[in-house]
Amino acid sequence: MGLGEAGTLYAAGFAEHGWEVSGFDPADVPTPPRIERAATVAEAVRGCDLVLGLTGAKAALPVAREAAEHLGASTVYADMNAGAPRLKQQIAEAVGAASTAVFADVSVIGSVPKYRHRTALVASGPGASVVADYFGALGAPVEDLGGEPGAASSRKLLRSLFMKGLGAVIVEAVDAGRAAGDEQWVREQIAGELADGEQTLERLYSGTHKHGERRAREMSAAAELVRDLGLDTALARAVGDLHALAARPEGLKDTTRVTPELIAAYEGLPTANIGDATERLGLLDSGINAVWSGARAVGRALTVWTRAGDNKALQEAVRVAEPGDIMVVNGEGDTSRALVGELIAERARARGVVGIVLDGAARDVEVLAEMGFPVWARAVTPAGPYKFGPGRIGVPIAVGGVVCRPGDLVVGDGDGVTVVPAEDASAVLAAAREVEAEEARRRASIRAAAAATPGGTS
Repeated sequence: MGLGEAGTLYAAGFAEHGWEVSGFDPADVPTPPRIERAATVAEAVRGCDLVLGLTGAKAALPVAREAAEHLGASTVYADMNAGAPRLKQQIAEAVGAASTAVFADVSVIGSVPKYRHRTALVASGPGASVVADYFGALGAPVEDLGGEPGAASSRKLLRSLFMKGLGAVIVEAVDAGRAAGDEQWVREQIAGELADGEQTLERLYSGTHKHGERRAREMSAAAELVRDLGLDTALARAVGDLHALAARPEGLKDTTRVTPELIAAYEGLPTANIGDATERLGLLDSGINAVWSGARAVGRALTVWTRAGDNKALQEAVRVAEPGDIMVVNGEGDTSRALVGELIAERARARGVVGIVLDGAARDVEVLAEMGFPVWARAVTPAGPYKFGPGRIGVPIAVGGVVCRPGDLVVGDGDGVTVVPAEDASAVLAAAREVEAEEARRRASIRAAAAATPGGTS
């Protein structure tokens, strides 16, 4: 279940070794050769000896629940997603509640694109020994931990702290080298310390961009594990934030990136004109307003999704913000606690953030006005926020009834806030300028007609 990169390679590996393999994926992805594509989860798992869950951690539990009632008594259900130990336990409970199938928590330890179906695995739970036999026959080394579901996941996440951290460090170092005009030298320094040198470097660098969103979720699970162990989570969450930012749409390539020049071109352009140019799409609902008169900002969206009334994720987002960013926050519409006040605004401004848009509440509005720092919010309250988390940074969010992706163009003024998809920003700019020019022409025409009418004013 799940025919992405890993699912396709595992399906092909079992087919090559003589297995009859069925696959299911609701997305429009290619069907691997010699794989029977199923139309439903039930059709895919019915009659199978082994079911591999490779759907992604977010979908793992609902898919397991859907599959469970169709599993055979001797079926082994192997969840191979990079989820937290608690998630693996929940999946095991869901499978056990609806079937007599045997559950295995399986974690992949290594690069599936490189080693394919022979990639090393760690397994735990009742079905671990059977999984070891099945995958061992394919040539994959499998460490059978025995124990309960979640043990293999814990091992995976401990490894991820290092491997995903290494990928994040490589991305930041290479990008810094490029900005300094010394990328090749930086690459040579890193490659000299790695097994397989430049090949490993490039795999970690490109993989961080390609799989950033999935790996950010994996690091969130790793941070939860670190927290449960009683350790500080700051580094784990920072690594996750970098992976999330690396996954911004299209990698924020030059063809779609909202550049400083494009931001400058939008300066002074009313949100009303932008809304007219986009057929009123992308306008946040009227409940989100500037907290002080005259506020205006244009920038690239740095998105934050946080639990209601909690601003820990905002604090973390400030640390990774870049000049020209405007923080756009899904605070779940909660107005009981202010997510932003003068201190976080001061820190954000010091990082080059040009404003904050909240689907939530703010406070310290008089100081924000004195600072000249633009904030749009659903309400104002003196009550301060919680600071426990959880939250996500650099992921698509809903704010004011609109989807906002990392890197989208955001414009706010006295009328409200509009979001323009990054890839449309140049075209919308031209259309909005035409709307602005047409309105100016019509106003001039109205004034001229009034002046020419007896009794008119001028």
